[in-house]
Amino acid sequence: MPAIGAVVALAAGMLVAVAPAAHAAAGATLPFTSVEAESASTTGTKIGPDYTQGTLASEASGRQAVRLTSGQRVEFTVPRASNAVNVAYSVPDGQSGSLDVYVNGTRLAKTLPVTSKYSYIDTGWIPGAKTHHFFDNARLLLGQNVQAGDRIAFEPTGTQVTVDVADFEQVDAAASQPAGSVSVVSKGADPSGNGDSTQAFRDAIAAAQGKVVWIPPGDYRITSSLSGVQNVTLQGAGSWYSVVHTSRFIDQSSSSGAVHLKDFAVIGEVTGRVDSSPDNFVNGSLGPGSSVSGMWIQHMKVGLWLMGDNDNLVVENNRILDTTADGLNLNGTAKGVRVRNNFLRDQGDDALAMWSLYSPDTDSSFENNTISQPNLANGIAIYGGTDIAVKNNLISDTNALGSGIAISNQKFLDPFHPLSGTITVDGNTLVRTGAMNPNWNHPMGALRVDSYDSAINATVDITNTTITDSPYSAFEFVSGGGQGYPVRNVDVTGATVKNTGTVVVQAEAQGAAAFRDVTATQVGAAGIYDCPYPANSGSFTLSDGGGNSGWSSTWPDCSTWPQPGQGNPDPDPNRNLAKGRPATATGSQDVYTPGKAVDGDAGSYWESANNAFPQSWTTDLGSSYAVRRLVLKLPPSPAWGARTQTITVLGSTDGSNYSTVVGSQGYRFDPATGNTATVALPDGTGLRHLRLTVSANSGWPAGQFSEVEAYLTP
Repeated sequence: MPAIGAVVALAAGMLVAVAPAAHAAAGATLPFTSVEAESASTTGTKIGPDYTQGTLASEASGRQAVRLTSGQRVEFTVPRASNAVNVAYSVPDGQSGSLDVYVNGTRLAKTLPVTSKYSYIDTGWIPGAKTHHFFDNARLLLGQNVQAGDRIAFEPTGTQVTVDVADFEQVDAAASQPAGSVSVVSKGADPSGNGDSTQAFRDAIAAAQGKVVWIPPGDYRITSSLSGVQNVTLQGAGSWYSVVHTSRFIDQSSSSGAVHLKDFAVIGEVTGRVDSSPDNFVNGSLGPGSSVSGMWIQHMKVGLWLMGDNDNLVVENNRILDTTADGLNLNGTAKGVRVRNNFLRDQGDDALAMWSLYSPDTDSSFENNTISQPNLANGIAIYGGTDIAVKNNLISDTNALGSGIAISNQKFLDPFHPLSGTITVDGNTLVRTGAMNPNWNHPMGALRVDSYDSAINATVDITNTTITDSPYSAFEFVSGGGQGYPVRNVDVTGATVKNTGTVVVQAEAQGAAAFRDVTATQVGAAGIYDCPYPANSGSFTLSDGGGNSGWSSTWPDCSTWPQPGQGNPDPDPNRNLAKGRPATATGSQDVYTPGKAVDGDAGSYWESANNAFPQSWTTDLGSSYAVRRLVLKLPPSPAWGARTQTITVLGSTDGSNYSTVVGSQGYRFDPATGNTATVALPDGTGLRHLRLTVSANSGWPAGQFSEVEAYLTP
């Protein structure tokens, strides 16, 4: 292994936290309501669900979205009175365009610009990373009020657009200037965004010591960061009205404190990730007794990278979107910091992190935050520190190299201060969290306790946890650095686990944990995977404190990792066994690689080497299954003319010795009927490795599949 409760009401496609009796609701209280595109009416193509790293659907909220081409639209039923909307979307790399907006069938004069400029991030220096960060957010004041039940539709112009989720909001009118404040405009700032307002902001801050710097409605361009900020409030008319455009807002190593940033937006131009550059909203210190509230922070590398003295800082009621790295990181020395009631979406690293570098973070907490779609790390990560709390957070859809919550002694650099005192993890809800780690070649759980670089000796109390639809395991105990350090002093009390893909407890380190009142339903493979890493490094003891149910079985074979749904019963007997599985081929043409046929996207495809029949495509299903039916697809576009491919189906249990399952025959693919062919397999066909050999194609001199799907059902 190299380095590297609440419930959610999803049936109506809305992200809504619901509090169980006698316990606080998980997540933030938000001024908007989110509606998933896949739950809306559409003439486009729904993609997903998919958990495969590097695919568009895997980074989407709910792992599903809607792809729109010219003339197609997605129409939302508005869930609440609103005058504004924010849309999470993706467009193909290198493209831009717009979304036309329709309210109850009438097109608005305003459009919503969309671009790939801030997406498709490559971090080749991070082991296991792939191109990621496919989605972006764009917002629009509608210029009118709409009511619950009204309809808002989006239709693309100039490019294909994949719409993920829409946030509907009633934005209050712009606030008025506070009495006695110093306006940046009075110091020469240009609210049109054309002029450079940097010096005007500096002059206003110098003139307003102990008072308020007022940022009126408008767009302001700052070309270099502010420093020496202390004993001042910077306040805007609201984050939809007062907008500062800069990739570096405050950059300072120290401050006497009493800095308050509130009610405006800072939107950057960060299009990549350079860790040595302070491309952050705040880089360094705001000083003791400071606060950040009501902010809209977008297109930065990091929202807040906090070092030095930030004692008793409060960060609350903010939106942090589309950062190429962390949303917020308390990078050592934090004392009494409270990060609460924030919304974070589309982070390129940990959404919220505490990292005890140089000195420990102490008596600090992440509480009642809502986190969606961190696409290259954890929702919340605690790397070392003393007496830390993670409470009542709602985290969903982690993607690669991360868990929903990680409690870890991974140090990254020295001097590092490992976990100590009591680490409280209480009342959190994790939905579709945990991810396959390509470095480990097996997954990380929804909630991970990791003795990566040293033993866990702190007391770790995990209470009142809800874990829903984890693609792999619920709780993981691991020494991720491969040194076999123990995980000790863990107590898990009061957890509800539903529909976990593999196991409830993934134990891979020596040590011990006590479990009580942990109930599980729809467990994919077994209750417990107890396989120490490295082998023979020591056992993990699970103490039964009573009240546990639904996860008493143990995975029997440490030589294989359980696949989702491998146990009995299968949590989803109708699932496609091939989706996201490894694929190879005897040849490929250009970018049309074998994995395109199992990526869950019917618009992408594998194409073999041309004029070289026969050609074979193979996938490993991960375990032996009695496959009954294959569904073979080509892209649904009418541009793909009808054709017949001659195909032989072969199977193997060991990947070396293949036998014919269905002999060579022609299969017709016709766009008039969905460009789909179904292959029935004989009863009792047990195979792990599926191979399709194409010996002819009447439409192109190569084998072609956009999707190969394998099902247990006939």
